Amino acid sequence: MKFETFQAGHWQPRYQYKSFEPILVNQEWTWEDPAINTLLEAANRALGELNAFSLIVPDIDLFIQMHVVKEAQSSSRIEGTQTGIDEALMPEEHIQPEKRDDWREVRNYIKAINSAIIDLSTLPLSNRLLKETHAILMQGVRGEHKQPGEFRISQNWIGGSSLADAAFIPPHQDSVEELMGDLEKFLHNDAITVPHLVRLAICHYQFETIHPFLDGNGRIGRLLVPLYLVSNGLLAKPSLYLSDFFERNRASYYDALMRVRVSNDIIHWVRFFLKGMAETATKGREVFRQVLSLRTEVETAILGLGKRTPNARQALNYLYNQPMVSASDIERALGVTTKTANDLIRDFIRLGILVEVTGQRRWRTYVFDRYLTLFVS
Repeated sequence: MKFETFQAGHWQPRYQYKSFEPILVNQEWTWEDPAINTLLEAANRALGELNAFSLIVPDIDLFIQMHVVKEAQSSSRIEGTQTGIDEALMPEEHIQPEKRDDWREVRNYIKAINSAIIDLSTLPLSNRLLKETHAILMQGVRGEHKQPGEFRISQNWIGGSSLADAAFIPPHQDSVEELMGDLEKFLHNDAITVPHLVRLAICHYQFETIHPFLDGNGRIGRLLVPLYLVSNGLLAKPSLYLSDFFERNRASYYDALMRVRVSNDIIHWVRFFLKGMAETATKGREVFRQVLSLRTEVETAILGLGKRTPNARQALNYLYNQPMVSASDIERALGVTTKTANDLIRDFIRLGILVEVTGQRRWRTYVFDRYLTLFVS
């Protein structure tokens, strides 16, 4: 299929509405547009530089979890949740009751990402993996009764309050199994010479167009990106997530997807996707650089703590994963006494590592603010 002559699919009349039935994607893809080649080169270069950082940063897994939290917060925000990244790091009892539904959705997404990455060691990137991940995403939250972990068996829609005023109506439920089977084959078809990032752009578009689940399609579709990169060896660690780019360019993101369906303009979508890959990989590389600089600075600072330095180093490693803590968190994580935990926190406040953010006499919360800020900006 040539991009310049691409036909996205057709509108199939149904009872009182029309569903969009996309073409199958498991085929050869070619293009003449030179901008795609230039953007592809830039994206591959940026991705390679990001991967190099993830290979040379000591104890890289300490920092990956913050990428996961940021992705969960950004991807869920696209769907309308209002949980901030700081709130996503708090325990549920510290969240205002009216915001707990949103908080649970973000926390579920964190669990879903972590589970999917672990499963990649024993499962291929497949419909089975996506279904299992979806089941975790939907567990105990809004949408938990909408067939978690299963492809839909009824018609859904995007935008509007019903099929009558929907912004987009995905393919009929009877087409989902065939379309997702075709997409799975395309993910793994080595006989097709399509560059990975172009293949990934097509896969993300196709997944979002099929909308195979009754709920959670946006989040699973965006999670498909890091899963593909890791499973194909383009990244050694899951350190790139596009949701922040899509969230900051939300209108352009939805417009680019719809232009494929309405105007057959897959070139515009692939360009947009590759630009996002390059920008996100470059930003991720810079975050790693800043993390290394900060790590050197704070680990030098704690050397002056004398005999408390070993505990301080353990506490820092905990903070890289969980930059919002209470004294009891430190006590539990390090297996130390309450006094030792409080002494460490006082040391960290004095050294400018932690900041107290609750202003309370009891149940105080402290944040590794300079570190957290690297993932918020």
